[in-house]
Amino acid sequence: MSGFKKFFIGFGIVLLVFIIASVWFLFSLFSEKNIAEMPEYYPFKSHQAKEQYLNYYDQRAQEWPVYSESKLVETSFGKTYVRISGPSNGSPLVLLPSTSASSLVWMPTIEALSEHYRVYAVDNIYDYGRSVNTQNIKNSADMTNWLDDLFTALDLGDSINLMGLSFGGWLTSQYTLDHPKRLRKSIWLAPAATIYNFPGEWAWRGILSAIPHRYFMKKFMLEWLFADLLQKNDESSIKLMNELVDDAMMGLNCYSFRMPITPSVLTDNELQSIKISTLFLVGENEKLYPAKKAVERLNTIAPQIQTEIIPKAGHDLTIVQTELVNSMVLDFLMLDDPKD
Repeated sequence: MSGFKKFFIGFGIVLLVFIIASVWFLFSLFSEKNIAEMPEYYPFKSHQAKEQYLNYYDQRAQEWPVYSESKLVETSFGKTYVRISGPSNGSPLVLLPSTSASSLVWMPTIEALSEHYRVYAVDNIYDYGRSVNTQNIKNSADMTNWLDDLFTALDLGDSINLMGLSFGGWLTSQYTLDHPKRLRKSIWLAPAATIYNFPGEWAWRGILSAIPHRYFMKKFMLEWLFADLLQKNDESSIKLMNELVDDAMMGLNCYSFRMPITPSVLTDNELQSIKISTLFLVGENEKLYPAKKAVERLNTIAPQIQTEIIPKAGHDLTIVQTELVNSMVLDFLMLDDPKD
């Protein structure tokens, strides 16, 4: 047998092994795992990764700008970590974070919000932070049922103000549909999907940003989503961008892969069915969908939903236009609030 032929046979065997290994790896990622069989450091990659992340998380939490207390709340889906700020007699305002983030994403806005409201900033039970799911979470119904369990455990009653950012905004919309009787008001900040599907480039940017190196996360995801923050290029903005990268990379490096819940677009009928007083805020430079088209769809299909476009902002609206967003949110919440 010639050397040339041996080379191709050898190359073919290596390629076949690689393909089989790749298929097995992908299948293991996307197949459902039995939570009961997970190691005690779940959802982290190892004991060391858990310690590393939680130390980092606790250090970042020291920057929370107002007094807070915390609770680890038992629900049927697992333990949920909640950071609580504001007056004990204030109306409840629950904050849901964006994906690959935790309750700490609300640091820019918490001071203004907690002046008037009893604010419950939640670590998503199926994402980064101190919450840990003990049941498999497969879809939006699981997520909204988890939230309902949490609100009951916290004794929040049936007049809750609920606000979410990005993925949290989508989850807020889902809870508004599934459990409207528990809500007073609903606020969607740049909700992922919800109004329009993700753009095509979201997929390849997501793949590249999952490469475990700061360059890829920063270049292909955060600088794209937070372009307005990047353009400021001052000391404060540079610090914020670096913190965003640090937060994302710490989670990426320390957590095991969990099959994500993909946000969906609400149908016309779903949007029309919403009777809860609802506010939709989006930055004019939003990358996930055209801001004007999203507002036009809502104004046409569901005019009962209040809409506002935030100037000089994109997906980073709570960072680059903090005061304006806070003002709009508080004006909306305080309208017809019996406690104000």
